[in-house]
Amino acid sequence: MRVRIKRWLFLVHRWLGVGLCAFFAMWFVSGVVMMYVGYPKLTSVERLAHLPPLGDGAGLLGPHKALEKAGVAGPLRELRLAASRAGLPVYLAVPEAPAATAPGSRRRSSPGAGTVVIDARSGQRLAEADAATAVASAAAFGGAFLADTPKPRHVGLVQEDAFTHSRALDAHRPLHVLQLGDGEDTRLYVSSLTGEVVRDATRTERLWNYAGAWIHWLYPFRGGVLDGWWTDIVNWLSIAGIVLVLAGMTVGLMRWRFGRPYKSGARSPYGSRAMRWHHIGGLLFGAVTLTWIFSGLMSMNPWRIFDTGAAPLRTQALGGVPLQPMAGDATPAALLAVAGAGTRELRWTPVLGVPVVQATGALGRPTLLKAADASAHTVDEGGLQAAIAGLLPAPLLRIERLQAYDFHYYDRAAHTMTGGAERPLPVLRAVFGDAQHSWVHIDPATGAVLGRSDSGRRTSRWLFALLHSWDWLPLLDRRPLWDVLLVVLSLGGALVSLTGVVIGWRRLGLKVRARRRRRPGLAAVGTPFRTSSGR
Repeated sequence: MRVRIKRWLFLVHRWLGVGLCAFFAMWFVSGVVMMYVGYPKLTSVERLAHLPPLGDGAGLLGPHKALEKAGVAGPLRELRLAASRAGLPVYLAVPEAPAATAPGSRRRSSPGAGTVVIDARSGQRLAEADAATAVASAAAFGGAFLADTPKPRHVGLVQEDAFTHSRALDAHRPLHVLQLGDGEDTRLYVSSLTGEVVRDATRTERLWNYAGAWIHWLYPFRGGVLDGWWTDIVNWLSIAGIVLVLAGMTVGLMRWRFGRPYKSGARSPYGSRAMRWHHIGGLLFGAVTLTWIFSGLMSMNPWRIFDTGAAPLRTQALGGVPLQPMAGDATPAALLAVAGAGTRELRWTPVLGVPVVQATGALGRPTLLKAADASAHTVDEGGLQAAIAGLLPAPLLRIERLQAYDFHYYDRAAHTMTGGAERPLPVLRAVFGDAQHSWVHIDPATGAVLGRSDSGRRTSRWLFALLHSWDWLPLLDRRPLWDVLLVVLSLGGALVSLTGVVIGWRRLGLKVRARRRRRPGLAAVGTPFRTSSGR
């Protein structure tokens, strides 16, 4: 029985290696690329930096009047004003979800779904964006660096391509694709629903992504006939990889002479250079290879193992009143007179029963103004902490005030998978006593919910973000130590994988040659058949 188990270990490792070592090598190399060039995304900072300023707001309708003219009744889930469509100011209003998609139901609408676009000067409800509108939006977006270059070129309309595999873009599809004439050959994607630029990808990002995130996440299987099986492909390749590494580590330990060496004097029995390096490299880097394959599987939330079924947040508890602009509210001109002509966006939101406008410029935190009279507003932190208890139907155990990042609330570079989101400090962490052990992070400066964590997501934090990206503050705060460590370990894993590719190629060659020898009546592959006449 022991001999049979040993033989099966060898066979499993050998033939899984033949099929998977090329994937392993690709994952290690592309992982290093992703450390420095991420999958294209349009962060909030980038979006605001490229939005044209709203100026003094002269001639812009107030929100109540604009909504009335467009026939949009409240209450609203979201309302903002920005020059985001063809460089012209528009209101983007999202009515409250109907009962079927209301908070608390299982169905969730995509970001941007149900958005109504309203001309801020006329109150006209605008239709979907056509090619001309998309070109104008791209020109306005690129205005900061398109001084003497041709106008953007409309490439076409796509549902999804190599750089738009993102659920956040689903509500904006199909997407207009435009090419800027800047030095970076930037490609922009414009929403056909709102006319906003929703993604940018420079030439550098696009080229490196073919050797980075696009291949690392097996995106060649996305968007085509295999799209429906993409998740299963990634999951089962990862599971097979785990079996491969475990079998290889077991075999490697069995074949290594810890005591008396082999007759050759070596601890490894293999004479071939590739086999010897594969054996030694597997012993040195097998554990980290196993860790990265396993944590990569965890990134997929396989079979939803991290979903806890926690109750949705009752965010209206922090708002206090519905989002419903009133006829006497301050006009955009009045708000911009206080916030400044460089303001890029106005966002209406209720905070603790007070309708508030967040005025955001190209840089920095938003300025809070009262929607009624444009006077400065400060969130009452005491009142905010009292209102936090209503976010969940569970006891509020405590509220912590974080002055610095910790293991579960931290910032990453914008290009990384988890980077680009707003992570301000200080922040309030509300700890609830529900079955899912929910935490909610709230910005005390704006009263906005920044994120939510529960036992499932914190487990994912350990098994994915920590083990896969090594998101550990003592390392992240001491770069380039983090870089050196991950690059060295990745190169070690690549060494094991590439030597496995060589061994697998040789093994397949031996099998092919052995099969030819067993069938002597067949001509060699690639050798023309010769008749007796020599023709």
